[in-house]
Amino acid sequence: MRTDANTRSIPAGRKARFVGSTRYRRRAYGTNHPLAIPRVALALELIEAYDAITPAEMLEGRLAADFELEWFHDRDYVAAIRRAEVLGRVKQPYRARYQLGTLENPYFDHFFTTPATATGASIQAAEQVIAGRVAFNPAGGMHHARPGRAQGFCYFNDPVLGVMRLRRAGLRVLYVDIDAHHCDGVEAAFRDDPDVLTLSLHMDTGYAYPNQGGRLADCGSAEGGYTTINVPLPRALSDGEYRLVFDRVWPRALERFRPDAIVLQAGTDMLAGDPLGKWRCSTQTFLAVAELIVDNAPRHPDATPRLMATGGGGYHPLLVARAWTGLWAILSGRTLPAAIPEFGADILRRVPWEQDEEKSFTESLVGSRLDQAVDHSIRDEIRDLAAQVLRHPLLR
Repeated sequence: MRTDANTRSIPAGRKARFVGSTRYRRRAYGTNHPLAIPRVALALELIEAYDAITPAEMLEGRLAADFELEWFHDRDYVAAIRRAEVLGRVKQPYRARYQLGTLENPYFDHFFTTPATATGASIQAAEQVIAGRVAFNPAGGMHHARPGRAQGFCYFNDPVLGVMRLRRAGLRVLYVDIDAHHCDGVEAAFRDDPDVLTLSLHMDTGYAYPNQGGRLADCGSAEGGYTTINVPLPRALSDGEYRLVFDRVWPRALERFRPDAIVLQAGTDMLAGDPLGKWRCSTQTFLAVAELIVDNAPRHPDATPRLMATGGGGYHPLLVARAWTGLWAILSGRTLPAAIPEFGADILRRVPWEQDEEKSFTESLVGSRLDQAVDHSIRDEIRDLAAQVLRHPLLR
């Protein structure tokens, strides 16, 4: 993200839409859960503090229709989530069969409406791309959900449905996932579709959730061809190491696959300080990678990127808000000052968060102790990994 210390903000330089909802200001996931924190609403408040969004750029997220959810999800599963909201609880048979109402995937108020709205927003974001705009749904990115069960805090797999909407328009899609956790649900959904490539840079599942899959050797099915590029990365990954791998893999994947559109899942748990992440990457690297993806995306005739972005993981609310504010600036073509406006800083200071708290989180969009305390040296295992990834059949 380009920043200018002397510039408060500038008008949008691209036709962009932020797909949000007032619903996201309500608490979800109960009280004792990694996602029971302010995320989408906090990011939007920080964006507004920068005066970096206009009413015309806001699009109210809609509820996904059952028939849309059933493009991917089993009808009985969709009905079970809807029924649980009506009952105000999850029945034991649903808990056992669908993994609903568990510690991982808890029941909360508006149990169907909230994830179905986040999913509808990703379908809307895809439709905005089809209509000639770039779009961002920060409530999306729930990439673990399976057709008939909840998994990894995810109830409906909105990235899958967003990609499906683009595919229904005849577009060839490159899905790139920079969340620290492997996008197992998305990979499985498109394993047999040669017109969708899933590129995932994630924590090795030998030490991180979902604790299986996501291997270098997983390339897709024999029928579908090469539909998956997995990059499992070790603990304590630094900025320099992440960029070494990404800068080698990304341009080759883009060149060889030649997509019509990009879907970016922009989870922030890759960042140093995230409670569920194991890496030491900075906000600067997150935004630099996002900017490269946006700059390299296929274009509409007027040069607008043919790209939709979603949120994803991210369990440190201040890191999430700063990263997604920067991402929105990239998507909408704005230049923001690195110094957070006082009104925005005050919003961040009032967040009840005590883990790794420091003043610089509320003063600068990209600069903090965690952002700067990164190792730019490159381990031999990272160089070896990058070389192995480039031997992927699609990348040779």
